Amino acid sequence: MERLWELVVDSESVAGRLVTSAVVVGFGVLLASLLGRLFSRRTSDPYSRFYARKASRYAVALVVLIALAVVWQAFAGRIGVVLGLATAGVAFAMQEVIGALAGWFNIVSGRIFRVGDRIEMGGVRGDVIDLTPLRTKVLEIGSVAEDESWVKGRQFTGRIVAISNKATFTEPVFNYSAVFDFIWEELTLPIAHGSNWQAAERILFEEARRISASEGARQAIDQMANRYPVPRTEVEPRVFARATDNYLELAARFVVPVRTARSAKDDLTRRVLARLRHAGIEVASPTQDVTLRVADSNDTP
Repeated sequence: MERLWELVVDSESVAGRLVTSAVVVGFGVLLASLLGRLFSRRTSDPYSRFYARKASRYAVALVVLIALAVVWQAFAGRIGVVLGLATAGVAFAMQEVIGALAGWFNIVSGRIFRVGDRIEMGGVRGDVIDLTPLRTKVLEIGSVAEDESWVKGRQFTGRIVAISNKATFTEPVFNYSAVFDFIWEELTLPIAHGSNWQAAERILFEEARRISASEGARQAIDQMANRYPVPRTEVEPRVFARATDNYLELAARFVVPVRTARSAKDDLTRRVLARLRHAGIEVASPTQDVTLRVADSNDTP
């Protein structure tokens, strides 16, 4: 026993270092096991126990590696070089983390968005539900693009997306509700050339004016003008006409709150279609004129 203790405290001979290393490793294994059991007793959540055990094992493993490096004097006389290489390695390995931290500072200091805002960042649209120094968590909403989401509208998909804050430097960030909590929407309807397009225009304008949140948008623009040199923007609903080869295209432009845009447009569409049907106005579609010529019997060979 005395000989074993001499080997443990011996840091000069190879045998002494081997025995010391074995003792350090054994102590580390025992310590990791005790810490894992301690954390398991302190919480009933299985996920918390799992991550606590992993964190304790990683911490103990790091301490054991440092202790072994001291025992074997791996860095004796080269501490400056080792520290320089370690610093360069950490900086290279953590460039994404450093970029995310810089992005977080950019978000906070520049007031790009905050929790509760509806944004689009990194190709993801949704409401910000959490903002950490590394990531922004967004409750995703759908997209009209066929290949982006199965929800074809600005409604929640149920997915929570974590986006690195570094994206604020590499991609544009769209904020739908930071200062101006409204968006302009358009409803486009094709009207057959032979139909009463003036009546259709009147119906579309009346319904767009009914659904439009022009007064609230005007007040929001006035408040925004106190902070930014923005021009006065038209917020009253309008109907624009465009003639095509197939039909007359009527487009109603109106402003609505950003979070009710889909339901407002749905209500507007239903009411307009019902009134057009009642007025006998036909909603057109692409057409093609075909001329049939019947051959005269005298021309038949």
